[in-house]
Formats: sequence, structure tokens, C-alpha cells
Amino acid sequence: MEQIRETDVAFDGGRVLRAYETVSEDASSDARTPVFWFHGTPNIGAPPAPLFAAAAEHGLRWMSYDRPGYGGSSPNPGRTIASAASDVAAVADALGIGRFAVLGHSGGGPHALACAAVLGDRVVAAVSVSGLAPFPDDHEDTWYAGMHRGAEATLRAARAGREEREAHQAKSEYDPEMFTPADHAALEGDWKWILSVVGPALDDGPGAMIDDDVAYTHPWGCDPAAIAAPTLLLHGSEDRMNPSSHSESLARQIPNATLRLSPGDGHISILRHAAEAVAWLGSQRSR
Repeated sequence: MEQIRETDVAFDGGRVLRAYETVSEDASSDARTPVFWFHGTPNIGAPPAPLFAAAAEHGLRWMSYDRPGYGGSSPNPGRTIASAASDVAAVADALGIGRFAVLGHSGGGPHALACAAVLGDRVVAAVSVSGLAPFPDDHEDTWYAGMHRGAEATLRAARAGREEREAHQAKSEYDPEMFTPADHAALEGDWKWILSVVGPALDDGPGAMIDDDVAYTHPWGCDPAAIAAPTLLLHGSEDRMNPSSHSESLARQIPNATLRLSPGDGHISILRHAAEAVAWLGSQRSR
């Protein structure tokens, strides 16, 4: 049976990251390939319980962490998407992990890909599910195309800067229409788990969520074209939060990428295929 072990990783200057890893009573579990899970916005970084069984079946175990400002992790003002690479490297070093795979959902997708771009051979394979592409230098409107109006307004405010994003936060409201009927059904099933990591992410206010949004709409600090590891891009065709055009764009940028579009799936319901992505990671772990 999987258990979650928590560790606080300290940095010079006093910053701390809260890290997690799944462990088993079976001593052989230490031989399983680690997979770093990258959470969405706003979530804390607890490993994805609905995928524990799939990971164990394919010789994998989960590692993860709260992004700066969430949960038990200190804020890191001005962080970029690429900042995740040095954070993950430090967590892996602290936990005695050499090489690992990465898997991110939603806002976790860009952070997972950044690790693959920056950390080179240390990342054996990468998966982005419902992820965003880098913000373009031109044709900005294409980046927002297909987004729910609320998600678009939030990210346009973030593009204008942190102060504008903070002002937008004060007047924004949740609109259930940003998710499809299939998404709402998924949130009533196994992926109801996501709701358990949303609430704690906002306990200390929206600061970390705002940091995420500003990072998504500004230069990543790395180039997806630098990713050498096999990469799987999984996206629902009906995603209203992060349209599938983002993964299509990433597939054109990443040299060794496989794109899987799932007709009829939205931002959350795509996770019904996440176990298949885990199986794909298992097939890559001998690289």
C-alpha cells in the first residue's frame, strides 16, 4: 500500500520547498523509477492518488512538491516557468534521486516541460496533459483563441503584469461553464481527488496562483525545442481552459514529441487517459 512521505527542502536564504514521495512497505519499491508530478493552478503538490495503482503496475513511483507560495513552500517572487528546473533538481538531490520522468497536468505541463528542457539527460521522459504553450512573441491573440472568457480575461490581466492580475482577482468569479459536462462528470468520479488539493492551495490567499499566471504569460526562460527526452502531449479537443491548440503548437516545437488529441474530452475529463500516459512513461524508463 502506498504512503506519502513529506520532506522540507531548505535553500540558502531561508526558502523552503515542501516535497512529497510515495513509499511502499515493499522494500523493492525503491527500485521503481521516480516520476515527478507537477500540479495545476491552484493546487498543492500532493502526488496524484488516482494514478498510484497505474504507477505501481508499470514500475514507477511518485515524487512531487508544492510550487513556491503554495502549501508548505515559501514564495519565490519573480519566478519563471524555468525556475521549476532548479527547484526540482534540488528536491531530487535532497531525496537521493538521480534520473526521473516528469508529468504535469494543466499549469503543471509547462513546468514539467521546462525541467525536460533544462535538466537534459536527467529527465528520461516527459508528459504534458492539458498544458499551455509558451506565450508567443507575436500574434498574441492566437494564444488565447478558444479559451473560456473568464480564463482569457484572467490571463490577459496577468500578461499586463502582477499588479493588474491582482486587481483582476478582486473582481473575478468562478464560472462553472469553463468546464465541460464531461469535466464535471470526472470531478464526480475518481478525479474528485483534484478538489482535495484546490482548497489548501488557497489557504494563504491567491498569491501563488497569481505568480503562476504571470509566469504563463511571460517568457518561460527556456526553449521547448531543447527537450531531447521522448515527450507525450495529451490534450482534450474540447478543453475550454487551455485549448488543444497549445499542445499542437508544442508538438511543432519539441523534436521528439508525440501528440495525442482526445475527441470530446475537456480539461479534467482528459485525465481518464492519464493511466495510459503513465503506461507510456513505464515503457520509456529504460532509456
